[in-house]
Amino acid sequence: MDIADSIQLIIPVAGIAAVLFALWLARGVLAADQGTPAMQDVAGTIYEGAVAFIRRQYTTIGILAIGGAVVIGLVIAIVEGPTVADTDIYGTELGIKTGLAFLVGAICSMASGIIGMFISVKANLRTAAAARSSLVRAVQVAMRGGAVSGFLVVALSLLGVWGIFAAFGGLSDMANSAQAVHDAPFLIVGFGFGASFVALFAQLGGGIYTKAADVGSDLVGKVEAGIPEDDPRNAGVIADLVGDNVGDCAGRGADLFESTAAENIGAMILGAAVFTIAQANGWPNPEAWIFFPLVVRAFGLFATMVAMFFIRGREDENPMNILNRGYWVTTALSVVGLAVTTYVMMNTGTDTTGANGLPAWVWFFLAGVVGLATSVAFVYITQYYTAGTFRPVREIAEASKTGPATNIISGTAVGFETTFVTAITIGIALIASHWLGERAGITSTVDGVTRNVGGIFGTAVATMGMLMTTAYILAMDTFGPITDNAGGIAEFAKAEAGAREITDRLDAVGNTTKALTKGYAIASASLAAFLLFSAYIDKVNLILQRQIDAGTRAAGTLLESVNLADVGVFVAALIGAMLAYFFSSLAIRAVGVAAQAIIVEVRRQFREMPGIMDYSQRPDYARVVDITTRAALRQMILPGVVAVATPIAVGVLLGHEAVAGMLMVGTIAGVLLATVLNNGGGAWDNAKKYIESGHLKDAEGNVLGKRTDAHAAAVVGDTVGDPFKDTAGPSLHVLVKLLATITLVLAPLFIR
Repeated sequence: MDIADSIQLIIPVAGIAAVLFALWLARGVLAADQGTPAMQDVAGTIYEGAVAFIRRQYTTIGILAIGGAVVIGLVIAIVEGPTVADTDIYGTELGIKTGLAFLVGAICSMASGIIGMFISVKANLRTAAAARSSLVRAVQVAMRGGAVSGFLVVALSLLGVWGIFAAFGGLSDMANSAQAVHDAPFLIVGFGFGASFVALFAQLGGGIYTKAADVGSDLVGKVEAGIPEDDPRNAGVIADLVGDNVGDCAGRGADLFESTAAENIGAMILGAAVFTIAQANGWPNPEAWIFFPLVVRAFGLFATMVAMFFIRGREDENPMNILNRGYWVTTALSVVGLAVTTYVMMNTGTDTTGANGLPAWVWFFLAGVVGLATSVAFVYITQYYTAGTFRPVREIAEASKTGPATNIISGTAVGFETTFVTAITIGIALIASHWLGERAGITSTVDGVTRNVGGIFGTAVATMGMLMTTAYILAMDTFGPITDNAGGIAEFAKAEAGAREITDRLDAVGNTTKALTKGYAIASASLAAFLLFSAYIDKVNLILQRQIDAGTRAAGTLLESVNLADVGVFVAALIGAMLAYFFSSLAIRAVGVAAQAIIVEVRRQFREMPGIMDYSQRPDYARVVDITTRAALRQMILPGVVAVATPIAVGVLLGHEAVAGMLMVGTIAGVLLATVLNNGGGAWDNAKKYIESGHLKDAEGNVLGKRTDAHAAAVVGDTVGDPFKDTAGPSLHVLVKLLATITLVLAPLFIR
């Protein structure tokens, strides 16, 4: 066994090591101080509400997933016969394998969501307790709690894709079964579809729950009753704290699981094209081009493990700087891992070199560095637009002086502004990685036409480079709801003023980390959408080429480009753009409908239970939790069904080229709209935090803090932004990749 074969063993080793490391972190978090009995009582109530919602939500999603697996399996078995197959496996056998892969992906995605929620509801109490004595200790507890979720979700994705790949023949002996290795990536696309399917409903249901509870409790409690955030007199506060866990933790865990799984599979499909070239040219270890995405992510896990030991700092330091320190360690070590992987696995022998006489691996390494640089860029772009230390958030806070209308106008403008730097950054990343990939000099000749396939694979390597930091990014994301809950627990349990001051600082940072995770997710979705679009074209052309070889299709009819001047393609593209907006409308409306029910209930309790305000009566928290749960589960179905049904209808009615047009334009519209919703909502939220922290002053230098007209205006802006940043925006990340995974799985159904 040579080194290229040996390095593949790092995949299961890294996955298992990450699970063990996460268990070690979890043990440390669970052993931490649990604070006062009052804190423990609040945390227990939050835990019960979160578990109750997750149980009901995932029962519903599980039923939908089982039904989806059966339908997908039957459709593939009936439709994908030998004339529209992309491999030698088709019909009933392919239907069973696709349905099974869908179900395994769905189960893993559900597990990821549950993992994300479970550790969050345990770490929030420990973080609140740590905040009573030390800011640094509170940061460490929250970040390690978040890292448990990060490591387990990414390890589950890595092991899941590797396991289903192995089960479907991906580890076959190259000497006797090379074709099985080549075909395996095409057989596992159902895994990505199942993961995306579950993630969509998990993100929608959790997002609707968390923001309906947040909007309802804030508008009645803070604006109407004039009581602080997370005040125990507010009947909606427990539902709000539960929502942080089921939306931001469970939903995002499922989201990033499906991101890494779907993008891995897409890169492996593109690797299969280079595998064929490597075989034809006699390059060593052609299968390494298929395994490369998994090995790169394995190195990313090891880099993140090391980075966890660098999360330390001073008590007077900005907590964001402490988190950024660990992120930079992850990034630097990922560059080293990327260099080792490309050097070992992208060896084309001595006969083939890229531009300027450099080996192909050098160009692909540089493409991977572009992906890592894009990750860094989006982390800081998002910080700029959502942190209170920069112009956009301060601008919204200043606009709050003149009322809610100017606050909303300013926040909307900031959201739209963020599309400029987003589009430019993604564009530069795609062009640079494609150009670097082309310089590797990898070509393919079909029907006498020579094509440079290195460019497309360069974008795949860039996407994989960006995903190397996923575990750390997910840890930072889960840090947000953990610290938000910690602040709520401290307020609810009437903790010391110093503890609440620390949790307020961490909560503001947590808002930024949640926003930057969404920025990271949409950036990776953009790169991945191009990757998955290319994988769709590859799969369609495999089917078309087999038809040409069989004499059932004319030569020269491969899908080389997408003609937007074709009326069917144009209509499909128009529908793709519409879907992003219509889907967002349904998600935002769902929050509004659910929030109205909560507002009515919280108002009723204030009116009919006057002892709430003097603490002589306890609000009925459980009733609000139940109302929110039922509303969220009911409202998540329609947008989910629309998202799944639309691309299938377009493909069946308009054909495979029209689907490609829908993918292209739908992705562009979804990415830009998600950017507006995520960053606009995040900026509104932190403008409110900026005012609550006492940073806004009038012309005479007087502080305009809580219980002022400016603060009331900022609360209104924040509630408008809530469904933007935590429901519609994150759900659009999943929608973009769901479009690609659905079309990958059902491509044979669309062939005309």
